[in-house]
Amino acid sequence: MRKPQKILIIQTAHTGDVVLATGLIESIKTQMPDASIDFLVRKGNESLLLGNPQINTVLIWDKKKDKYRGLLQMLFTIRKQAYDAVINCQRFAASGLLCGGSAAPYRIGFKNNPLSFLFSHRIKHKIEPGLHETDRNHALLNVLGILDKQLPRLYPPHPKFETKKPFIVIAPASVWFTKQWPEHKWKEFISAVKPRYAVYIIGSDAEFELGERLRAQSEDRVINLCGKISLLEAAGVIKQARMLFCNDSAPLHMASAVGVSAGAVFCSTIPDLGFGPLSEGSVVIESPEKLSCRPCGLHGHRSCPKGHFKCAENISIQQLMDILPSAN
Repeated sequence: MRKPQKILIIQTAHTGDVVLATGLIESIKTQMPDASIDFLVRKGNESLLLGNPQINTVLIWDKKKDKYRGLLQMLFTIRKQAYDAVINCQRFAASGLLCGGSAAPYRIGFKNNPLSFLFSHRIKHKIEPGLHETDRNHALLNVLGILDKQLPRLYPPHPKFETKKPFIVIAPASVWFTKQWPEHKWKEFISAVKPRYAVYIIGSDAEFELGERLRAQSEDRVINLCGKISLLEAAGVIKQARMLFCNDSAPLHMASAVGVSAGAVFCSTIPDLGFGPLSEGSVVIESPEKLSCRPCGLHGHRSCPKGHFKCAENISIQQLMDILPSAN
């Protein structure tokens, strides 16, 4: 088969997954600078890719509106584009249909996708210590002879606000309860930071009230940006910060994509699942007590299966304070 020049990357999962998959764009462009790359995301994540000079077109699938009709329409669009290669980062049937039905000569995805029999190349998806999600993604590119792995990268705008005071960013929320360090812990940490830093809180519309409760800790130096800025703008704020403090969630991967160190609080999950920080100077913060129930899953739960939530409650405020950089 001829060397592919027109490539589609499919990643219609959550925000953090899209951020991590941007490393594929950088890797392809490093070795194949003339390649034209399109990227398919689910509606809501498209703003992450704004301003990315490496991408030709962003395709958007609205999963919530006419899900199955929209899926078939997207398949028709993909086939019409006549891609040379379609790279599917997901392991779900919908993405398997889009990749396998694309008619591209190279249809590359993971073996455990239920429709992987439609792929031209099937790659084993491994979860093992030391193997990051970006390594798993990059294994898909080996089929094309692309061996040089690049890190994820976002191209955020400079924040619209100006501040003379150095600041840190806190992303306190998570989709999953057991991935989220408790609110009372974040409150204690913000109080402990005291006046040497301003604190910017980022999150979605749904997290605005949480941001307001945390802002009440010290209104003069805590700014709640939850729901007020786009995903890419949030990455721009992180890029200007001295450090990001967050859970095992999408903002952690944004920090990796803009080269800012993170204090990553891992509660029910562990970095060996493949979603740890990539930025230099980042630190994983976790329970000092070894818990037999941790990790309790690949993602998270709505509540602690054991009822004690020690994986979060055992993490002290001092563990975060110990890695807080100097404000000078």
